[in-house]
Amino acid sequence: MNTYTQLLMEVSQQICTITINRTEKLNALNVALLEELRVALREVYDREDIAGVILTGSGEKAFAAGADIAEIATLNELNARKFAENGQEIFAMIENCPKPVLAAVNGFALGGGCELAMSCHFRLALKTARFGQPEVNLGLIPGYGGTQRLSHLIGKGKAMEYMMTGDMIQAEQAMGWGLVNQLYESKEEMLADAQRILQKIFTKAPLAIGQVIACVNGAFDPKTDGYQLEANSFSHLCKSADFREGTSAFLEKRQAQFSGK
Repeated sequence: MNTYTQLLMEVSQQICTITINRTEKLNALNVALLEELRVALREVYDREDIAGVILTGSGEKAFAAGADIAEIATLNELNARKFAENGQEIFAMIENCPKPVLAAVNGFALGGGCELAMSCHFRLALKTARFGQPEVNLGLIPGYGGTQRLSHLIGKGKAMEYMMTGDMIQAEQAMGWGLVNQLYESKEEMLADAQRILQKIFTKAPLAIGQVIACVNGAFDPKTDGYQLEANSFSHLCKSADFREGTSAFLEKRQAQFSGK
């Protein structure tokens, strides 16, 4: 396992918990932290003992309260594009990861923090959590994919409203709009349920889980024929050992033992 200074990474029972660890800065995302996240994600992709991820923030106030404004203030037209593309690339690693990645949002998820949460496959949140893209207050727009993912998750009209006003979305409203899957009273309860959900997913066929992720993402890619991707994925899975095991287990009325092959 790599050594990290701004993240905490723990692996237990096939679950990798990645915690953003800049409590004194409300877990704001700086360039160094994002590079550590890139390395951690490569570990997730490569390690066979990791089957799923919980991404959360340290402390009780923030999942990630935005990007590091001191870094953003130094940007100019020449380096800003690379800055945005770098964040987009890292968050795409999360979105396209064939292993399930859950965000456990323990407070403010604003700006880059909201974009980070939205790149996960789904989101759990405390009832005190707040979401938002307030970049217009800085004379900017979201740069890590927020204009696209927020529109996909809550709809064009609401996304336009909240990105133009910079207002925060309360947790209960976020759940009502589909931005959040479930709400919790405490961080302990949320993390325990995230582990329970992942353990349930781990009983399913890993190759099929990966293809669900790919096909659902394909539905939002204008360059992808989502229906064709689905048919191709369905066909590909039919040659897998997991398909043979799953159908045999069903017919034999027993629990399937999937190998991921």
